[in-house]
Amino acid sequence: MTICATCGSENPPRANFWLECGAALAEAQPAPETRKTVTVVFADVTGSTALGERLDAEALRGILNRYFAEMKAVLERHGGTVEKFIGDAVVAVFGVPTVHEDDALRAVRAAVEMREALTGLNEELESERGVALRARAGVNTGEVVAGDPTRGYA
Repeated sequence: MTICATCGSENPPRANFWLECGAALAEAQPAPETRKTVTVVFADVTGSTALGERLDAEALRGILNRYFAEMKAVLERHGGTVEKFIGDAVVAVFGVPTVHEDDALRAVRAAVEMREALTGLNEELESERGVALRARAGVNTGEVVAGDPTRGYA
């Protein structure tokens, strides 16, 4: 329980404002920036420009969306957080927001499983559309500054 500085009432943690007087709660202070050791997995589709020249835009978008969904599922299953999709690439981080002592191992295992997942996806794509994707992945571990004081997360 917290106590209002204006009216002195107690507030349960679930409240969005002071229940007794209606005053606004003080804004939470953003988490400070911190240094963390993280592992990043970057994977992109090779030959996507040529594939885009052969297929119409909607078909390519559908194929890439399926690729992203498969890769995201693998990365998250191993504890990674997908940070972004860029063109035909996916970037994921292991160690933010939660650090595990085996984040690098988790990332490498995810990268290996991503190859296996792509094999399964390619079987479907070849039978449905007559296309197959090729991808490459990189894994890198290093120190970063995590957190964004303007958005309040670490």
